[in-house]
Amino acid sequence: MQPTLLDWLRCPRTGQRLELHDARWADGRIESASLRTADGAASYPVRGFVPRFVPASTYADSFGLQWNAFRRTQLDSHSGHPISATRFWKATGWTPGQLAGRRVLDVGCGAGRFAEVALEAGAHVFAVDYSTAVDAARENLHRFAGVHVLQADLHHLPFAPRTFDFVYALGVLQHTPDVQAAFAALPPMAAPGGRLCVDFYMRTWRTALTPYYWMRPLTKRLPKDRLFAVLERAVPMMLPIRRRVARVPGVGAYLKRLMPVADYDGVLPLDERQLAEWALLDSFDWLAPEYDHPQRAATVRRWLERAGVQEIEVLKAGHLVGRGSIAGA
Repeated sequence: MQPTLLDWLRCPRTGQRLELHDARWADGRIESASLRTADGAASYPVRGFVPRFVPASTYADSFGLQWNAFRRTQLDSHSGHPISATRFWKATGWTPGQLAGRRVLDVGCGAGRFAEVALEAGAHVFAVDYSTAVDAARENLHRFAGVHVLQADLHHLPFAPRTFDFVYALGVLQHTPDVQAAFAALPPMAAPGGRLCVDFYMRTWRTALTPYYWMRPLTKRLPKDRLFAVLERAVPMMLPIRRRVARVPGVGAYLKRLMPVADYDGVLPLDERQLAEWALLDSFDWLAPEYDHPQRAATVRRWLERAGVQEIEVLKAGHLVGRGSIAGA
């Protein structure tokens, strides 16, 4: 934790400022400490350089396992391709020049794939996740002077309202118990004139026909480490079968969708090793989460309107994207 983060932190229960106690420092950062309100009513630990505002175990545990196992997989700096950057700029509609020097809130940062993009643009990024994925994010991003990584609940974020110039949550909200309530927590974090971007899996009639949704009632109940072990064996066997099925004339494009394995061959510019890694990562990402709630465009637009967001755009940009600006003062 960087000491300057204290300027922005607030108790998520009371809104009070937090004070630093019993700090242990390493390389100019706070490795461990206690963050307390002045009246002593609330206290939160700093462990492994990360402030922690949530219990040790949460419904998002699968993401902690996932992003610590695949800590660097989706980072552009690791893959050698601007895959995350392309998705980020296309979804948000923002530019690097707009983010430079601005405070940016990344909700559901995972291992930090999009935070890295914003940091490369010169933003001051506050990267938050509900799971222990924050440990992966911290390892990936600590080289940037402008990063702050926190483990926190998006419903009770440890910041004052209207703190951030840009707020985004990409690939996150559909995995919360109440998607509408999760979305509603974000607009108040943006400053007047700030920008907001969220995305969701898109709900269509085809969603009900997707095989992994048939399997999820079982797979989401399996111990996450057991499911991961099963997929480690199964995905390498299924990938070549899926590719052979895809080549069947006329019907291959439809038949391949019946196999619950992610495959980006011909879609992303990855080598075979990377394709196998992304396949395992995203197959686990499909099957493991406790919650998975795709949304319709009309629903997302309604939420944006109710939140008072202006310049609303709802579009398909890979996923279903909703974005806009926050009313000025």
